[in-house]
Amino acid sequence: MTLVLGLGSALAAAVLFGIASILQAVGSRKVPTESEFDPRRFVGFVVALLRQPTFLGALALQLAGFGLHFVALRLLPLYLAQAGIAVSLVVTALLATRLMSDQLSIVEWSAVIAVVVGLGLLAVSAGDAGPNVQHHGLTIGVVAGLIVVAVLGALASRSQHGISTALLGMLSGLGYAGVAISARLLQDGSIGELLRSPTAYTLPLSGALAFILYSLALQRGSVTLATTPMIALQTITPAVVGVVVLSDAVRAGWWPLAIVGFLLSAAGSVVLVRFESVK
Repeated sequence: MTLVLGLGSALAAAVLFGIASILQAVGSRKVPTESEFDPRRFVGFVVALLRQPTFLGALALQLAGFGLHFVALRLLPLYLAQAGIAVSLVVTALLATRLMSDQLSIVEWSAVIAVVVGLGLLAVSAGDAGPNVQHHGLTIGVVAGLIVVAVLGALASRSQHGISTALLGMLSGLGYAGVAISARLLQDGSIGELLRSPTAYTLPLSGALAFILYSLALQRGSVTLATTPMIALQTITPAVVGVVVLSDAVRAGWWPLAIVGFLLSAAGSVVLVRFESVK
C-alpha cells in the first residue's frame, strides 16, 4: 500500500511538473534578458517574473506538485521517487504534440516507452525506503551545498557565454536534489522540533533557489540545454545519496533490473527533454 501511495503521488506530481515547465519557460522569456541573479537586480527580476500570469500559473502548479512529491519522498526510496518525477518529461512531450504541433518520431516514442518501462522495473525491484533519521554530516553537506550553488549561480548569471545556460541548469538540478534530500531528513515531531531542524529551512531555500536558477537558464538559452543537466542531477544525486547514505534498499537479487530501469528512465528522459522547447 505504501508503494502504491508513494508512486501514485510521484506520478501525479510529474503531471503537474510537466505542465508547469512549459508555463515557466513562457513566463521567464517575457522578462528582460539583462536580469541577473545578484543583489542589485534580484528583487527586480523576481518582481518581473511575478507579473507574468503564465509564470504565476507555473509557480502554483510547482507548489501543488511539490506537495505530492513530498509524500513520495517520505514513502519511497529516493531513486524511485526521483525516477517517477522524470515522467514529467513524458507529459511535456505529449502536451507538445497536442498544443505546439510537435510530432513524436519513432525515436521519441521509443523514449516514452523506455521511461515507462524503466519506472516499472524500478517499482518492482524497489525495497523499503531507509528510515527518516537525523544525519548531521549530510545536513551540513546540504547547507554547504546550498551556499556553493547560490555563489556559483550568481557568478554564472553574469556570464553571457552559451555555457552559462547549461551551468545554471546544472545548478538548479543540484538545488532540487537538495529539496529531495532535505525532505528525507525532516523528522516527525512537534512544531518546535521542526522549527529547530536545519532541514526545515534548507528544503524551501533549496527549492526557491533552484526555481530561480532554472528560470534564468530558460531565459538565456534553449530549453533543451537548460533542462538536460537539471533533470540528470536532480535524479542521480538523490538516488546515490539514498542508497549510499540513507539505506534505501533494493529487493534481494533485483539489483540488475533496478540498474537497467534507472538507466532506461534516465536515457528516455534525456531524449524527451527537447520537447520542452517553447517557441
